[in-house]
Amino acid sequence: MAASIGRFFSRVSWHGSCIILKNTLPCISLRYTFHRSATTQSGLLFSLNKRGILKDAFPENAAQDQLPQLLQSGCQTVYCGFDPTADSLHVGNLLAIVGLLHFRSAGHNVIALIGGATAQIGDPSGKTSEREQLPSDVVEDNTRAIRDSLQRIFTNHELHFHNDSKKLGTVTLLNNLAWYKDWNVVAFLSEVGRRFRMGTLLSRHSVQSRLKSAEGMSLTEFSYQLFQAYDFYHLNQNHSCKIQLGGTDQLGNLMSGHEFIHKVTGQDVYGLTIPLVTSSAGDKLGKTAGNAVWLNRDKTSPFDLYQFFLRQPDSSVEWYLKLFTFLPLAEVERVMEQQRQEPGKRPAHKRLAAEITKLVHGKEGLESAKRCTNALYHSNLQALEQMSDAELQELFREASFHELLLEPGTTVLDACRRAEAIPQGGKGYRMVSEGAVWINHSKTDSPEQVLIPGQHLLANGLSLLKVGKKNFHIIKWLNLPLVPK
Repeated sequence: MAASIGRFFSRVSWHGSCIILKNTLPCISLRYTFHRSATTQSGLLFSLNKRGILKDAFPENAAQDQLPQLLQSGCQTVYCGFDPTADSLHVGNLLAIVGLLHFRSAGHNVIALIGGATAQIGDPSGKTSEREQLPSDVVEDNTRAIRDSLQRIFTNHELHFHNDSKKLGTVTLLNNLAWYKDWNVVAFLSEVGRRFRMGTLLSRHSVQSRLKSAEGMSLTEFSYQLFQAYDFYHLNQNHSCKIQLGGTDQLGNLMSGHEFIHKVTGQDVYGLTIPLVTSSAGDKLGKTAGNAVWLNRDKTSPFDLYQFFLRQPDSSVEWYLKLFTFLPLAEVERVMEQQRQEPGKRPAHKRLAAEITKLVHGKEGLESAKRCTNALYHSNLQALEQMSDAELQELFREASFHELLLEPGTTVLDACRRAEAIPQGGKGYRMVSEGAVWINHSKTDSPEQVLIPGQHLLANGLSLLKVGKKNFHIIKWLNLPLVPK
């Protein structure tokens, strides 16, 4: 049975309805009002629930006493898995990472498990069709990229968000291919498969929804929950892991892991789920219209990540501040009060965008995002002058990039033609003279004007040409003389 609000701790009032999946363990929804001691109300699970980060817990007794007592008894190990089905995680994965970071900040050890093996199986949870099979070399490249990304985020958190007065738990990054690569299918089914009952596996929501679809479900996808269950068992046996964190669509897989471990070892282990974060339009956050917002810089720049959260609707910003940042709730309320007093300045949006960008890309990434914002939206020449070649190319992804030799007497017309920004002949000349060309945010309507250092030629050796409204060209000038300051 699943309860709302109160049943997570003992002697707590609760209300609401219960939904029990056939042949599955009951879980409890963690939307509660607490009526207990200050110790309980200051605990990690209470704090995470108050921020909205936790949704469900299982088994039922965990939602009353066992899990809180386990966490208070000493350092525990918590894991969450990430399948490398792409060469970067996206913002939809960010809440799971933030969840691990909260556990680490509380002194618990965390494991980020990259599914180098399970990515080749394909998780059916939340999917309407089977994933395309990925070649092993692609999975290997994806694994490497995601490992680097996770390591970067954990490091940024430690550098910029950790309170030095508290001891952090350890971080371990693992790849489940390490324990599957030498197994054959007969040995796996003999050792693991015999522990599962078909009725239970078939009852999972992720399985039922696919079996009822027109495409159906492959045996490969159906076996995914066995692999995730064994992952939990392996981490339990080798890393003393007793808690698994996952999205709400992973609940069936988490339950399979609990059942497998309990049958084999008799141990109690626990599952916690985080909510599916959606936009105001109901789309998965970061995947609107299929355009994912990625966590790796080569796919989504710090500027684009910053702007994505800066543009979130007013109705979502407080919720996202609680979910994705490490600001104390009192600070969130203070920021929201500023927002109510000066909505035009959008302090809450700016704080949200800044906190997330710094977590994902570090302090340098945040500074880059702010430089790009000032250069693009505020026509700030100083910000443009401070930008690197890479930042300009990130900001103007569709812009062509040219390296040109600066010759004495080079004019505006010469620069535009050599960058192929305008047509040759009279048409190109007229475009400049009629004001269709801008250089470094300034309209330039004199084709014969010789390029002026500090105006057309920035100190960083760059010129940004804009022709019309959207056609950008970046020129990197070679042998540029030093510009006097």
